[in-house]
Amino acid sequence: MRSRTQYIVNLKKVLGTIAIAVLFFFGIIFALASAYESTRLIVSAMFFIVAFGIAYYITRKPKTIIQKLEVSGQMKAVAIKCPNCSASIDADQIKIVAGVPYATCPYCGHTFEITEEPKW
Repeated sequence: MRSRTQYIVNLKKVLGTIAIAVLFFFGIIFALASAYESTRLIVSAMFFIVAFGIAYYITRKPKTIIQKLEVSGQMKAVAIKCPNCSASIDADQIKIVAGVPYATCPYCGHTFEITEEPKW
């Protein structure tokens, strides 16, 4: 199942491709019409510049961010449990919002912040 952001990205690409095709079409038309009036060549150049700008925007690759964690001592993975109903939370349910990890319980629907408990 695709997420909502994938649909938005695909919609941007489709609309961008249509906009590029229309801008190139009008750019060619205005370039051909510049034989009758020279100012149309400037409009044609602007159409081409905007079309290339949109093409660059929709084809660029997103930056990959790599975060490294260095810890002193041993680490142990602990199961995450809902504080409301004590159900186990799957790692796929965790979302990062403004740098803070939140999880939503699939059973009771409770959303809570995931915090690291002190070991002492």
